[in-house]
Amino acid sequence: MSLLRNIHRFYGSSSSAVTAQSWIYAKVFKGEPTQQNFRLEREDLPALEDGDFLARADYISVDPYMRPYMMAYPEGTPMIGGQVATVLDSRNPAFPVGSAIFGQFGWRTHTVCNPAKLKTDRPYVLPDFGSLPTSLGLGVLGMPGNTAYFGLSELCEPKEGETVVVSGAAGAVGSHVGQIGKIKGCRVVGIAGSDAKCAWLKELGFDEVINYKTANVYGELKKAAPKGIDCYFDNVGGPISEAVIKQMNVYGRIAVCGTISNYNTAIEKVTDPLRQMVFKQLRMEGFLVWRWNNRWMEGIEANLRWIRDGKLQWQETVTDGFEQVPQAFMDMLKGGNTGKAVVKV
Repeated sequence: MSLLRNIHRFYGSSSSAVTAQSWIYAKVFKGEPTQQNFRLEREDLPALEDGDFLARADYISVDPYMRPYMMAYPEGTPMIGGQVATVLDSRNPAFPVGSAIFGQFGWRTHTVCNPAKLKTDRPYVLPDFGSLPTSLGLGVLGMPGNTAYFGLSELCEPKEGETVVVSGAAGAVGSHVGQIGKIKGCRVVGIAGSDAKCAWLKELGFDEVINYKTANVYGELKKAAPKGIDCYFDNVGGPISEAVIKQMNVYGRIAVCGTISNYNTAIEKVTDPLRQMVFKQLRMEGFLVWRWNNRWMEGIEANLRWIRDGKLQWQETVTDGFEQVPQAFMDMLKGGNTGKAVVKV
């Protein structure tokens, strides 16, 4: 909770020409979030001191992780999350006026920040994206892109000719993972929740796709991965992951990125996977992308090269208006997005 304590400390109310709007975690989540879980507040921002800058949000990210993470915070806490912002005023030479930055500022329109006073989650100036939109700093050229890049490369270590399965494949992370798998010469099978999403994944180069809402995942995987599965990038958990793990090859590798299937509902019971882990000698590891903070720009630069080389495509689901952030978040949790979900402020 250190970041939120710092936000309260640095951005408390005072007389100022700039008034920020901020979405507050008003009521503890129980099941699917509703509008009653959020409250919009205003606050006057303090004048800048040495080392500070003032940023205006351009795009705000809504991500699955926010649902379980906020359960650790008390009611009345500002909503967490990343944003791409423009520096409007600055007394910090590392953040000049006009620069596009990424910051973990939460669901708010304006922020005064002194990076030196933050122990973690420090903002950074985005590299030059050229003609690409800066919103990609929340997606393929930001946290989701690095999640795919490091999670697949470092934990699954896919080798040419192997079979990679991705659940939640039409999301910001999953669609990226599948494309990296193809770049590395693998057969890639995606699991998603609609025919439209499956069609898009085929356009991205996925070899096979399965609509888990209309098909028997276990049976379709038998057809899609007849030689078994070497790598599994898991975004969902639950029965889908049970079906995949049962078809893993010996020495298979599993990267557990998320368990979105149970974020809004009770955890479903599945077969204990330990028998599979032992007899197939599987390696399964959960991760948070922040473990690679010291290599952050490596991931962004690699993904940017792949985009410029035509090897990596991206898609965004963009919602207009700061007042729509809660709705965009709720829609995303129900699978309403294809690719990265962002809000244009």
